Amino acid sequence: MTTQALGAAVEEALRALRPATGTELSGGVGGAAALEPLVREVLDALAEGAARRGGPVAASSPAGIAAGVAEAFGAASGAGALGRLTEVLAHGSADPADPACAAHLHCPPLAVAVAADLAVSALNPSQDSWDQAPAATALETLLLEELAGMLGYDPAEAAGVLTSGGTESNLMGLMLARDRVLGAATGRQIEMTGVPRAGVGVGLGSVAGARPRILASAAAHFSVQRAAALLGLGEDSVIPVAVDSQLRMLTSALTAALERCVERGQLPVAIVATAGTTDTGAIDPLRECAELAAEYGAWLHVDAAYGGGALLSDRLAPLLDGIELADSVSLDWHKLGWQPAAAGIFLVRKSETYASLARRAVYLNPADDEEAGYPSLLGLSLRTTRRADAFKIAVTLRTLGREGLGRLVDACHELAVAGARAVAARPRLELHGGGGPDGGDPVLTAFLFRYVPAGGAADEVVDEAVDEARVDHLNASLRRRLLREGGGVVGRTELPGEGPGRVRLKLTLLNPYTTAVEVERLLDAVVAAGVAEEGA
Repeated sequence: MTTQALGAAVEEALRALRPATGTELSGGVGGAAALEPLVREVLDALAEGAARRGGPVAASSPAGIAAGVAEAFGAASGAGALGRLTEVLAHGSADPADPACAAHLHCPPLAVAVAADLAVSALNPSQDSWDQAPAATALETLLLEELAGMLGYDPAEAAGVLTSGGTESNLMGLMLARDRVLGAATGRQIEMTGVPRAGVGVGLGSVAGARPRILASAAAHFSVQRAAALLGLGEDSVIPVAVDSQLRMLTSALTAALERCVERGQLPVAIVATAGTTDTGAIDPLRECAELAAEYGAWLHVDAAYGGGALLSDRLAPLLDGIELADSVSLDWHKLGWQPAAAGIFLVRKSETYASLARRAVYLNPADDEEAGYPSLLGLSLRTTRRADAFKIAVTLRTLGREGLGRLVDACHELAVAGARAVAARPRLELHGGGGPDGGDPVLTAFLFRYVPAGGAADEVVDEAVDEARVDHLNASLRRRLLREGGGVVGRTELPGEGPGRVRLKLTLLNPYTTAVEVERLLDAVVAAGVAEEGA
């Protein structure tokens, strides 16, 4: 058989294969036509699965959901696999678009963002080299400049990258802090030689052998400790700083912790301020943190994965006063930005502080390409292959504008305020931190509360015999009852400290179209579940 005949035979075989097995490609001139019937099938299956679910989560157990998935996975085959497995996924999902699904920083994505994400999936650009993502490289650069300006940075001096979320962004911020601050103290290139063994140093004048320390509030995200471990600093290098009743870092406690570091010959490498704690949305005093970081020569990283959404709101943006002074910032648009995950953003105020991440890979960003005007984003990320996640954010920002997105942020904040006041008005519920028109309203869109049985704190009965451990168990179990019955998805957390009495339920309201009446209905379901658990 000639080469020409062999090629024709292969082409014919592929042509016969494609319609039956879904082997069509999503790109090229014919990609859209190949996608169209498949997308329709997915949309139909999504609707069917949601209808069968009939609420925020399927009324089932983990074992029941797993069994249904296993059955569908085993039976699905051929052209029907897409529809069947999509329907099972939709049925077995917790739907953040349902008003009764309000447990986590898990937003219902905007349809326009999902549609934009489909375009990225179809074209599959990868951001590790210009020749894999020409337009997407340019667009990510423009988007980051705009977001840097929104943050208060000088776009001409700042730098950044799209990340998988706050965990990756926090790791990057602390990596740069380690390399810059510890490197300056030791005269070593830390990313090359590694973290030196801790010695003994006295005061800020002798820090070459000092043990590096990271200071973060007791309510900071657990990824701070994880990053410290990955960076060779150890989780024990993270000093938890005391918080107030609303879980905001106390400036006085931070000052005292920094003074102790100096007295013990330790090196404050970084201060991590949180702008929007996961549980309450608390925002640390950013300007004061920046002043202390400058005084002690520490890097200031602001974890604004949640609270960064306040930048979109004229009313809430002042809560982030001082964020523009941070050396680095984490933002997550898959929280208060209504993007499908992942949509994390990492920004630094000064691009030169990014130096330790620079990377040359001759097959991706050869020097002669860059000299010829072909830019590279490789040295801005911890990852190599990387989706063009900037595209969906750019489309959303241009479609709605900051003003339109700000209205969504404001709607969720107003809903949280109404929800917290509804908790305060219910005798069987106890709001953490008070509530009501005179104070204690949620900072952002989340609040904590608990169910208290008759005779407990919610009745304002002072009774030292109230079994706090029982109340903890009751709240944990009523939440699982709601999940089993498909009545609601409510968060569960614990206040900082030790001993019983710290379990709290949580509502995180990220659906701007949920109404106050629907939130009250969810709270009534919590009370009903609590009463049922008491009876059980």
